[in-house]
Amino acid sequence: MADIQGLAVLHYDTPHFDVVRPGQFVLCAVSGARIDLEDLKYWSAEFQEAYRGPEEATRSFLEHRGAGFR
Repeated sequence: MADIQGLAVLHYDTPHFDVVRPGQFVLCAVSGARIDLEDLKYWSAEFQEAYRGPEEATRSFLEHRGAGFR
């Protein structure tokens, strides 16, 4: 990943995340949108990804698992 000024590196766990490299924000794995750490509420410990909201989290889950998963 590119070295972006202010970009944090996190290790996502359940129900929290650990800061590996301090920063002010992360990027949504689906949209690429900036997510300030204080606004980060959606992530996947399994896929080690952050999401802007529930729609992006669901979309990523379906892409990882396949749309046939119910």
